[in-house]
This record gives sequence, structure tokens and C-alpha cells, in this order.
Amino acid sequence: MDKLLSMSKREIGRLEVLQRLAEKRMKQRAAAEQLGVSVRHVKRLLRNYRQAGAAGLVSKRRGRPSNNQLSSEVRKLAVELVRARYPVQPPGLGADFGPTLAHEKLTEAHGLKLSRESVRQLLVAAGLWRPRRAKRARVHQMRPRRACLGELVQIDGSPYDWFEGRAPACSLLVFIDDASGRLLELYFTPQESFFSYCAAVQRYLTRHGKPRAFYSDKHSIFRVNAKNAVSGTGLTQFGRAMQELDIQIICANTPQAKGRVERANQTLQDRLVKELRLLGISDRARANAYAPQFIADFNRRFAVLPNDPADTHRPLLPGDNLDHILSWQETRTLSKNLTLQFKKIVYQVQTERASYALRNAKVTVCEDAQGAITIRRKGRLLQYSTFLKQSRQAEVVSSKSIDHKLKQPTRPADNHPWRSYRQHLNGQSIKKSVAQTGNQG
Repeated sequence: MDKLLSMSKREIGRLEVLQRLAEKRMKQRAAAEQLGVSVRHVKRLLRNYRQAGAAGLVSKRRGRPSNNQLSSEVRKLAVELVRARYPVQPPGLGADFGPTLAHEKLTEAHGLKLSRESVRQLLVAAGLWRPRRAKRARVHQMRPRRACLGELVQIDGSPYDWFEGRAPACSLLVFIDDASGRLLELYFTPQESFFSYCAAVQRYLTRHGKPRAFYSDKHSIFRVNAKNAVSGTGLTQFGRAMQELDIQIICANTPQAKGRVERANQTLQDRLVKELRLLGISDRARANAYAPQFIADFNRRFAVLPNDPADTHRPLLPGDNLDHILSWQETRTLSKNLTLQFKKIVYQVQTERASYALRNAKVTVCEDAQGAITIRRKGRLLQYSTFLKQSRQAEVVSSKSIDHKLKQPTRPADNHPWRSYRQHLNGQSIKKSVAQTGNQG
């Protein structure tokens, strides 16, 4: 009775070659070159074929467990650690540890020697992870990386619940190099604003120097979006500051054009959130202090070498006064009484010289992030006093700032007297109902 054999494609190919070799229609050296093995191994295969036929070419290890398989203890420990410390959420049901990040924690924090694919298979077998369905790829025109570090730095803000409810949601400003994929700056801020980007840029310039260009989206911080604007210089406040620092601003037409920082945002929303949770960080100050450590680890894992090893960052010049350049600046004309109005406040300029010397003079009003006002004329500070504060009117905010401007309802503390009062009322109602029940009985 014929026996049914299970053979792989490789074994079937060997069978065809060895049949011709056994019938002396092929030389052993030609058979070795075709099979990609040595002549000695061909002789061994031919001997097995003559003794057992096609069955002699089937692997003897088929159906047996692998010698390199994980032990049951390692499998059990890995699953228990994931359940206890690194909860995995199936795709689409929330942002939590995935197989890749869980594998890194198991190998680095717990010393388990297993591959990333082994962790994925263990999680799938335990019902902790559902395999992803591949998405249909969208085709976008590829753009080669810049050649040097600092030639083009992509910047973007990512509003997200970075502390998972332990603190109010905020935005993370991300600076990533286009040539190497290196994170160069991370800065947590309540919202995307001119002053928050200035604070991040000041940290960036202090550590790395001035890049050639920033690559951003079309947010109104970077670009004047009003059509047919007839007044102004055509620059935003941030654009004016970067022009003074000789840093070009380029705005991308689509999110895919600055895909490097967009993909980095997705990675940070996955990895950085977990790291902040494991370290118990629940405020922006501690998160900003931890950012350099995370940046170093991120770059060690994901950064690549640029095509040109040169660093095109330029040092700050002695005349680059960042506190002045990175301030909100507007031009005003002094009245005959040497007064000016800025943000609903009238300021009176004080001078020891004759007042007519400053009448109708152009001055620059500068406001820093703390709201401190300075008035300059031709680089010289002018003394002033506050003359009149007008009533505040409705404020115009951008779409990205409306969530921050809305007043959120405050939640009473656990020991607030209101809670004890509610408990007192509940206790009184319970006593009253019990008394009524007794009377009815």
C-alpha cells in the first residue's frame, strides 16, 4: 500500500535533482551547485535516497518540538508580567502597551531572553492581543532626507492626554531632525501658542544652536493665513523672531509632507505615555525635566546616521538677545501727550527731555511670557507708567486654543464639607424611611 508523504518545496526540488543523479543524467558537482550545498552533502543525500527512497529526503525533525523553543516557565512568567505591569489593549480599543513595547520592558527591566515575535505570539495565544488587519497603503510622493543634521528641523504640537487623567491634558511640542530622525527637543505646555513655541525654541537654541530651517504646518503661529491682508509686514510674531535669528520657516502643504514628525507624535503618544506612567510623573514640570532622558533613549533606538556627518547648526551670536527677540513686539506711535495704547491699556511715557522730541515717535512695545511690558525706541528703553486700563472685551482665540480657554468644572475634594453634608442628608433619609417602615408594621 502506498504511503502518503508530506514534503516541502525544498525537499521536492531535491527529489527531482537526486532522481536525475541516481539515473546518472547529472554529475554530483552540478547537483551540488543547483541545490546550493557541498558535494559531500550531495553524496549523503544520494545515499539516503537509495536506501529509503523519497522518504529519506524528509526532515527527521518534522513534527518534533524545536530545541530553541521557550520553556514553559519563561512563557508563564512573561504572560504574568504583562498582565500585572504592562496591560495590553487590542488595536482600536485604546492606547496601551503593544507587543513591541512590552517586549522591550520584559527584556530590559526583567531580563527575559525572548524575541519580539515570541512575545506577540504569546499575547495572541493568551487572548491579550488581536492581530492587526493590514491597512490599504496610500501612495504619497517620496522626499529624500536632508543631508546634514540641523539643515531642516520638523516641528509640530501634539495635544493629548499625556498624563492619562492624572493631570489636565496638555500639548507636547516636538522638534525632530529630518536628516537623522533624531529628537532634538520635547516641551510640555498647556497649549500651542507663540510663547510656548518661544520657550521651546529657546531651550533648543541653548542646547544645539541655530538650525537652517524649521518645517511646520500652516498654523497661524507660523504663517499669516488672512487672504489679501493689506496691513502688517506679512510675518507672524514667530516668523519675525525667526527672521531676526536667521532661521527660515517652511510650511508644509499636507500632513504627509512632514510625515517624520507626524509619525514621531504617534510613537510618543504610545511610548512616552507609558514611561510617564511607570515613573509616576503627573505634572508638566517633572515631565520637562525627564524629557532629555527620554530623548536620549529614543534616539538610541530609532535615529539613523545622516548622509553627511557635518552639523549645520550655528552658534548664537553675542548680539542675539533671546529674551528680547522671543517677545511679543508691536509698533506704536506716541501721541502729543506721549501716550500709547496696547492691549486695552494706556501707557504714559516719561522722559526728562522736552516732550516735543518724542511726539509722533515710533516705539516698539515688547511683552514677555510673564506679561512684563517694555517700551523701546531705537533699541533704548523708555520709562513709562500705566495711565488707564480699559474694560476687557471678548477675546478672539484660534481653534486649537478653545479647549484651553474654556473653563473646566472643578471637582470638589474628597474631604470637602459638601460631601459630608450629602452623607448626613443620606443618613437622615435612611433613618426616616426606617422609622416610617416601623410605624407601618
